[in-house]
Amino acid sequence: QVQLVESGGGLVQAGGSLRLSCAASGSTFSIAVMGWYRQAPGKQRELVATISRLGTSTTYADSVKDRFTISRDNAKNTVYLQMNSLKPEDTAVYYCNAVASSRNFWGEGTRVTVSS
Repeated sequence: QVQLVESGGGLVQAGGSLRLSCAASGSTFSIAVMGWYRQAPGKQRELVATISRLGTSTTYADSVKDRFTISRDNAKNTVYLQMNSLKPEDTAVYYCNAVASSRNFWGEGTRVTVSS
């Protein structure tokens, strides 16, 4: 089993920055890939960014490219999402995801609100 706990969400003005953290515990040695998803009110959950096991490969949604950066610290079993130049349309609940032993694990989410 893998447990994921997100933190760092909050209220920020447009143009500001936030850094989200996802701390993994349990069978962390089995994690192959991790990512961030988000879900805005009335919309389906969408992929934001992913990062490979060693952090050598990353992917981003077109809507966040050049603004968000995903990274990981394997020694701390933690993945980060640095969010810069935030826009009101970034408002959503952000969820951490991990793939371990061919199964998906999810955190409970952290809310990000961007005001104009």
